[in-house]
Amino acid sequence: MSTLAVRPRWPLALCVEAAAAAGRRLRHLRRAPGRFLGITLNPLVSMLILGYLFQHSITVPGAGSYQEYLFAGAAAQVGLAGIGPSAIAVAGDRDRGLVDRLRSLPIDRGAVLIGHTLADAVVGVLGLAVVTAFGLLIGWRPHGDPLSTVAAFALLALFGYVMSWVGVLLGMTSRNAESISALAPLVTVVLPFLSNAFLSSASLPGWLTPIADWNPVSAVSSACRALWANPSGTATSFAGTHPGVVLAAWLGPLLVVSAGLSLRRYRATG
Repeated sequence: MSTLAVRPRWPLALCVEAAAAAGRRLRHLRRAPGRFLGITLNPLVSMLILGYLFQHSITVPGAGSYQEYLFAGAAAQVGLAGIGPSAIAVAGDRDRGLVDRLRSLPIDRGAVLIGHTLADAVVGVLGLAVVTAFGLLIGWRPHGDPLSTVAAFALLALFGYVMSWVGVLLGMTSRNAESISALAPLVTVVLPFLSNAFLSSASLPGWLTPIADWNPVSAVSSACRALWANPSGTATSFAGTHPGVVLAAWLGPLLVVSAGLSLRRYRATG
């Protein structure tokens, strides 16, 4: 292995290399717009079916607009939907031998994975913008102050970034892209239904309520609803009334573990 490939990198050099890797990924996404469609499709379908077609059939405990309740859950779905594309892109690079080719270059191999996640963060923000536009179209409105509104979107962007690292770890540990294609949609669809994204956790079967309350999707949805002053349903448990604490307990360890294991495995691959 080249000594240039393993020497310590200056932070500026690492940033430049990560930006180059992100640009490469974004160029690939430009030639494959279907991946962007996959990120936005599930949230848009959820808002269309639940928030528009069934809007008069679903009520929010404690009153309020269901479209405004639903939007936070659909926006959180954007972050979950990014897991699959991140995993498939990383697995594709690994299977095509790109990792071996990068070993001969004087770059930090971690920059490649960081670049993947930065590109996915850009795509996630664009997807969130599309979902927000549709949410406004069907009746969602933020009622908080501008700073709180922006803070909620920043929280969603952070959630999406952490999920992209989860996707990277999945891509580095999976055996093939077919297994990722089967698993990722289940996460995007099932996890929100085991949370308060679409329905109040109090309306779920009793044994599911604690699971929904501690679900990170519930935490990010509830935190965004509070910041936007949207209807939030009813919650009596610690997790339900302290979504910020639950979110911090999930996102911090998830980011550290998924990024750490992904970088370690990437550097050992080959």
